[in-house]
Amino acid sequence: MAGSEGGASAVVQRIDVTGADGVRLAAWEFREPHANSARPAGGGGGTAVTAATAATAAEAPAAPPAEPERPGVLLLHGLMGRAFHWAGTARWLAERRRVVALDQRGHGQSDRPPAGPGLLTSLGREAFVADAEAAVEQLGLAPVTLIGHSMGALTAWQLAARRPDLVGAVVICDMRASALGEASQQEWEEWFERWPLPFPTQDAARRWFGEDDPRVERPDPGRGAFFAEVMHEAQDGWRPVFSRSHMLTARETWVHDAHWEELAQVRCPTLVVRGLDGELGRAEAQEMVRVLPAGQYAEIPDAGHYLHYDQPTAWRAVLEPFLDGVRASQS
Repeated sequence: MAGSEGGASAVVQRIDVTGADGVRLAAWEFREPHANSARPAGGGGGTAVTAATAATAAEAPAAPPAEPERPGVLLLHGLMGRAFHWAGTARWLAERRRVVALDQRGHGQSDRPPAGPGLLTSLGREAFVADAEAAVEQLGLAPVTLIGHSMGALTAWQLAARRPDLVGAVVICDMRASALGEASQQEWEEWFERWPLPFPTQDAARRWFGEDDPRVERPDPGRGAFFAEVMHEAQDGWRPVFSRSHMLTARETWVHDAHWEELAQVRCPTLVVRGLDGELGRAEAQEMVRVLPAGQYAEIPDAGHYLHYDQPTAWRAVLEPFLDGVRASQS
């Protein structure tokens, strides 16, 4: 598999993981390229990637545990995301760490749970957290640093609360701990109905999500890039790689509940990062830091919800010192 977002090359290998209820999950390990690897032209905060894929988990045995000098990192995307949304971050992280990004169930190249009466359970919080737990254990990443965006951040802190023996640090990227409520879920249903599918081209999808979507107050290239990356070419045009009904079901399992209690149970160092124009407000973010036993706070100006796309340089500037501090404290 290959994708291009500009910047330097990174070699990526697929390793299949068996998640909760036997769901097949695609995990992608990012590695430094060979010194003589060709580096494509282009700018931006991302990275061009190539992937050697394994057909099955049996044919691609789990990689050995991370060596002490290369601590493990698991990257967890948000709702509607995919592992390769982390490509730009993974490229520089892989210089000194063992980095794996996970396509969570129902996303990317991981399996979709079967439709039926058990779908709410299959797309529930327990399943997502159990999947991340399985990835850490099967890939030998512990004590892992979990870096999560939006829903992926919730998965990260829920796993850290449940299995502190597996998690050495957490990064929460623009995710609220408060309940969002039924009105929020209804807004999402109406928003999905407004998507002008199919898009004639991938660039048309990029423009709509970055400029023309009524939810966009001003042009947001990062948002446009995020959604363009989760579109694929179907017979009639470009459509999302995920099921919108599945996304609503997954969201249904956490928007009605507050998650402060689990957050307070996270004992490891935790960085809460928000974009100045993101979904996590400053007051709530600072309260999350106060609740966390070892919380830290960072804010990125001129960034929205997709802050690692909006401001990759500023994102690295707040993330890297935190990770270096965690590594120093664990050595």
